[in-house]
Amino acid sequence: MMTSQKRNWILDLVMLPIGLAVFFPFYLIIINTFKTLQDATRNPIGLPKEWILTNYVQVFEETALLRSFGNSLTITFFSVTLVVIIGAMGAYPVVFNANRVTKFAMLYLLAGFMIPFQATLIPLFQLMTGLNLIDKLYGLIALYLNGSVFVFFLMMGYMRTIPRELSEAAVIDGCTVWGIFWRIIFPLLKPISTTAVIFQTMWIWNDFLAPMLFLNSSSNSTLVLQIYRAKGEFTVHWPMFMTLTVVTLVPIFLFFIFMQKHIVKGIAAGAVKG
Repeated sequence: MMTSQKRNWILDLVMLPIGLAVFFPFYLIIINTFKTLQDATRNPIGLPKEWILTNYVQVFEETALLRSFGNSLTITFFSVTLVVIIGAMGAYPVVFNANRVTKFAMLYLLAGFMIPFQATLIPLFQLMTGLNLIDKLYGLIALYLNGSVFVFFLMMGYMRTIPRELSEAAVIDGCTVWGIFWRIIFPLLKPISTTAVIFQTMWIWNDFLAPMLFLNSSSNSTLVLQIYRAKGEFTVHWPMFMTLTVVTLVPIFLFFIFMQKHIVKGIAAGAVKG
């Protein structure tokens, strides 16, 4: 039989080239941010002949990076906050007051969840145009509220682990439905709420399609749109392009590193009954 030490050695041998292959694109992007255009064109894989920070300085001076960062932060913060609250409020009556109406609502949301976002782009654009929400940050925030359906199903699974006796005792004590949700149920949703915040933040921050279609002016651009618009029609200044990519990815990368431990924790907590 194969010993445990030998199995670990074989696993390390297999995972090492896979890890290097995954890391290589990040290495290629980061290393070229410290090169001149000539150096990056001549030797894109090697280390810089001279380490420079000019590209980072130019990115902040020549693009509206801080404004785009503020737009991305505003859209992400308000969208994620509303999505988590709406998803939790929608799941509450389905779990704690199950009847034909709430079951129908759950099936209706499930049917909508199964329709790809891309299949609804034309009617969505017509609706956004009719409501005068094109090129408005709050219009894009309203569009992202469709993520409430995903959060709804996450919350519903987790709420089923909460004992009904808690809400029943609160009713006996004279607490209203609104009070039960905000004072008892919602605070208990912290693990799954954190997981939902992580998923929704990474989706909205990195989304390209919706901002591209519904935000036209450069003053309302998100960071992802800044990367797209940094590409010229005929030529691309690759060191600048990659520098802008790195600056855009750093906040969400740090966010994920800081919050990743809560992903498995929240999902595992919702998967255990009782």
